[in-house]
Formats: sequence, C-alpha cells, structure tokens
Amino acid sequence: MRLPAFVLRRRWIWPGAVAAALLVIVAAIAAEGLHTSAAPTAISIDATPIAAFDNRDPTGVRFGALEFRGGLVLTSKYPAFGGLSALHMMPDGVHFIAASDNGSWLRARIVSRDGRPAAIADAEMAPALGPDGAPLASRGWFDMESLAERDGQFYVGIERVEQIVRFDLKKFGFAARGEPIKVPAEFKTFKFNKSLECLAAPPQGGPLAGDLIAITERSLDAHGNHRAFLFEGDRVARFSVKRSDDFDVSDCAVLPSHDLLVLERSFSLAKGVAMRMRRIPLSAIKDGALIDGPVVVTADMGYQIDNMEGIGVSRGPDGETILTLISDDNFSVIQRTLLLQFALMGE
Repeated sequence: MRLPAFVLRRRWIWPGAVAAALLVIVAAIAAEGLHTSAAPTAISIDATPIAAFDNRDPTGVRFGALEFRGGLVLTSKYPAFGGLSALHMMPDGVHFIAASDNGSWLRARIVSRDGRPAAIADAEMAPALGPDGAPLASRGWFDMESLAERDGQFYVGIERVEQIVRFDLKKFGFAARGEPIKVPAEFKTFKFNKSLECLAAPPQGGPLAGDLIAITERSLDAHGNHRAFLFEGDRVARFSVKRSDDFDVSDCAVLPSHDLLVLERSFSLAKGVAMRMRRIPLSAIKDGALIDGPVVVTADMGYQIDNMEGIGVSRGPDGETILTLISDDNFSVIQRTLLLQFALMGE
C-alpha cells in the first residue's frame, strides 16, 4: 500500500520512532476497517473488456514476442478491493490468487469467452493473518508486494518491514497463519518502499529447483543494479540484476522453459508510466553474478497499461504459455485495476 503523500513526506522529517508509530496506527485502522471478519468474504467484481492493447491500432495483436489475448478493467464496491501487487496463476490457468498493498488476499476465477477474458467469478477476499491469527496489517505488516508458490506453500514479500512470510494456503486456505522465514540482516538496508517486489520459486525438474529467488524493486548495489538473493535452504547467495533505462522491478515469474521473466515499470511526470519484460535464464543465477536478458516487450502510455505490478504464468488449453498481468491502482481514483493476458509465442 502507498501511504498518502502527506504521510510519506512527514516520514522523512519526523523522528524514526514517531514515523514507525504512525505507520502502525494507519495500518491498524486500515486492517480493521476494510474487512468485517477474518473469514473469506464473497465479493462482486465488475469487469469491462479491453478490446485492443494498442490505443493507436485496434487491429494489432502482436507485440514483440507477445500476442494479446484480451484484458479487463476491474472494479468492485468492496472496500478492500484494489492495490493488487502480486499474482499467482493456478495450474488450471483459470483460478488465481493475488495479494494487495493493504494486506489482503484475493482469489477468483477468470471466465473466458472465445479465448478472451470476459468476467471474474467466485471472487473472495480476506485479510492475511499473522502468527497470532490477527491480520498482518494490524501489526504494520502490510504492502504485500510479491508472491511465489512452492509445494502449496505461498511466500509473500512484505515491503514495509522487509520480511518474507510463508503461508500454508494448500492446507488452511485463507485461515493460514503467516510464519516469517529467516532473512539476512541486510534486508534492513533496503531503500524505503523500493524492496521486495519479486519472489519466484523455480519448479522441480529444472535449475534452482526448491530455491527461492528475491529481487528488489530499486534497492541498488554499489554499481547501480538491483540487489537480489537466492535462498538455497539455509544458505543465501547474493547476485544482481542489471538495471537499465530507468526501469524498476515490479514482479517476476518462472517460465516452463526455466527462464525467469522479470516484469518492470518506469514512471516520470513527463512520460507517465511504462512497462517492460525481460527474460533471463535461471542457469545464469549464481552467487556474485550480474544477470541480464533480452527484452520481451516494452509498452508506454500509448497502450492499455497502468501500474503493472503482478505477473502469473500458466498453460492455455492448447498448451500455449499464457502470461496474466495485473495492475496496482494504489486505491486511487485516477488509476485502474487492469487484468491483461498474452500468449508468449515460441515458448
């Protein structure tokens, strides 16, 4: 979650203890006010189809290595809806789980017609719970920015407190209590509001199987590149992801070909928001490495994008690799929650 601008400004000039207390108070108010209970709540999500990805060419479907399969503008009257910053597609390519800035879970089903997303059904939301069973946000642990699944265990990167929390959603559903995993002490040196944006868990049968990858949004090393970590059991390796063209990391996912697809975004008052994806072989990730890869696609405000922060990978009915992206509206009336789908050609 992005705090109101006045809170962010105050943070830099108030003493640290006062700023921390304010953060917890704001989070507690949000956690108590957005959900009526810890149990999942069925919600209604309205979906308006997006006919074309390119605003200038309504007939275009191919964009770099991607083929546009459709999109939706999502809205809901439920107070907790919005701020969606991380996405995981289930193996069926239809159901998904998303995590939000305010410490909420969302699960739902994408309804398709003629191969294009057309509606959202069976939507439920609930607060993510901490070890004590209370909402994580009530202790100031909100801003869930990244999400990865491994053997039914879901790992969430929480930006404001630089923690990775594990949830057994397979066994307990949204009643699962988050358990923090051990992270390096240097996580506390990350840049404020620019940290745990990417988590990925490579599957069995390929490089880094069983490990957990974490890449920061814009917490940079001495050479100006994204700091990144590989959790190999009790061992932690450190590497970097090449930063270029003022793009920041916003999420990542592992492709069936055992490549890491890194979602990025940039923003400036002059140019607005932009989106980019890069493809990096998992085999390149090792202790001390600086990794980079080719750009899959780049899109600016001439396309149907917003603050794209979540990406999920699944197989389509014909075996195609489908990429599903979701945007974080920051609970702002001038931003949108978009769900976009593409087929990755040649995968």
